[in-house]
Amino acid sequence: MNENKDDLASRMDWDKGQGLLPAIVQHARTGQVLMLGYMSEESLDKTLKTGLVTFFSRSREQLWTKGETSGHTLELVDIVEDCDQDTLLVQALPQGPTCHRGTRTCFGEQAPPLLGFLADLEEIIEQRKSASAESSYTAKLLTEGIQRCAQKVGEEGVEVALAAVANDSEELLGESADLIYHLLIVLAARDLTLDRVIERLQQRHSAESP
Repeated sequence: MNENKDDLASRMDWDKGQGLLPAIVQHARTGQVLMLGYMSEESLDKTLKTGLVTFFSRSREQLWTKGETSGHTLELVDIVEDCDQDTLLVQALPQGPTCHRGTRTCFGEQAPPLLGFLADLEEIIEQRKSASAESSYTAKLLTEGIQRCAQKVGEEGVEVALAAVANDSEELLGESADLIYHLLIVLAARDLTLDRVIERLQQRHSAESP
């Protein structure tokens, strides 16, 4: 989480919203907007202390921690204010559907942004690690071990290169999808994530920037 959260409440313009400010909740990995709630100073303080996103219910006039009855909590990753200090952006990891209707967001079951789908795919692959080999191709590949997983990455890398030099755009798109998919599998086999890869790219970019 970013630093300087201890004085976040003091920076907010609570008077503008009569003690309550809108809090937009965003999936920390996919970027998908999950819901909108309202926070008081007390609920913000509880969110920061417990790591579980807590709101103020305007209808019940009391604090409520998301998922306190359903178990579908929102685990806090980061929280920042907007430029006017009258709105909060909460980045969280949902444990189950966010909406009480059972959908992933309170805005329906729409898919996450395109790049955010990779996070969804990673979660599916992670679930396959404990599934039987007969249940899916992914589970079968994972049970065959890291060498087989790595071999598939090598094979798909060659296919991508061949499609590129052949100037076959459709084939290149298909083989690129296969390569990314198998890369996620080999990372999962080593208990690594795409986030770690992106962090490495960010470090390299920072080192190269003037």
